[in-house]
Amino acid sequence: MTPEAEIRRRIRKRGHVTFAQFMELALFWPQGGYYLTRDPVGADGDYYTSPLVHPAFGALIAVQLCQMWFLLDRPEVFTAVELGAGAGRLARDVRDYSRHLPAEFAQALRYLCVDRWAGPGLDSGLPRGEEVLEGRITAAGVPLRGVRGCILSNELLDAFPVHQVTVHQGSLQEVLVALEGDTLVTTLGEPSTPRLAERLRQVGVALGEGQTAEINLELETWTQEVSAALDAGFVLTIDYGHLSPELYSPERRRRGTLVTYHRHAQTDAPLRNIGRQDITAQVDFTTLDRAGRRAGLEPLGFAVQRQFLNRLGLDQFQRRLAALDLPRREFEANHAALVELVRPGGLGDFKVLAQGKNVGQPNLWGFAPGGPGEALLGGLPVPLLTPQHLRLLEGRYPQVDGEVALETLWGGDDAAEVGDES
Repeated sequence: MTPEAEIRRRIRKRGHVTFAQFMELALFWPQGGYYLTRDPVGADGDYYTSPLVHPAFGALIAVQLCQMWFLLDRPEVFTAVELGAGAGRLARDVRDYSRHLPAEFAQALRYLCVDRWAGPGLDSGLPRGEEVLEGRITAAGVPLRGVRGCILSNELLDAFPVHQVTVHQGSLQEVLVALEGDTLVTTLGEPSTPRLAERLRQVGVALGEGQTAEINLELETWTQEVSAALDAGFVLTIDYGHLSPELYSPERRRRGTLVTYHRHAQTDAPLRNIGRQDITAQVDFTTLDRAGRRAGLEPLGFAVQRQFLNRLGLDQFQRRLAALDLPRREFEANHAALVELVRPGGLGDFKVLAQGKNVGQPNLWGFAPGGPGEALLGGLPVPLLTPQHLRLLEGRYPQVDGEVALETLWGGDDAAEVGDES
């Protein structure tokens, strides 16, 4: 039974389903759900992510993990758990670049991939025969305990099913999916749970008449699971989204943030191509921060990806690239990819949230001026594109302006701050 057939069956039985139920089935139904039957990333998929754009992303994550290892007093085993690891591209790049970092860190690093997707391909391109890569777990949650290290994710939370709500004639209504004859349609009804109104109240948001918004009720459960898995260490979450006042702004987000992608085109038609297209909504980082505090995770830093990568050394990689005397074609491909990682309006505007448990309040390199410093970065090689990464200038992807001024990409102090509970 396809996702669409199951959705129709449930609607005929119950009269409607919430949008969160619809999205869960479209993305994760075992028989044809979007994320459980394919690798959606890359030329043959529907979108691309930072790890696929350039190995510098994984290299700098490795640098940040190395500092976290230092802060934990250099344990003999430092476990990096990547949730939503997909085909393992980030795992590969982190492991590859860790060889250039202190030998004790490379030896201590254990990298574990966790994903709901059980299809082939996760291990392709990963180092083989190495004890430092523990392997994969196929699971929806976080089935681990006693982790000492870092639990990280990149573009995971934006795929969590969301409820859609709107204000109609002064009252909060939920967007439901129903059938009109044989056609799937959206309609309005009473909220399926009081938690929807409570979430808006908690973040101090009052939606305007006719405004649509998405609410991810799974954030609290996910945060609790992450905290329960972590004995001591860090949580690093990278995704696109905003703090609540911006996310729910009636002026800028009147229609919400839900989008769909099919073959690298934004279609914004969730009731079509069910099970064959991505459905995603931006992350509420205010809720993620507050849920973390309640679960024992203290906020350690919040920044845009552009600033986070720059403070870890991406700007140095960019400047040193020209000195490598690469063939012009290779230089342009690498330059374009590094620019794409920090491009305003694109990947550069993604948010990075760091949280800690039983580690105090350290200044993490990716969030503090000065970063890892020349003593570490000066001796590190510039990572270069491999055949496993995209060629943005050759594929059917948005063209990157390689002449964008560096001060636009890396200058200024534009990090946001996670709001206090008060």
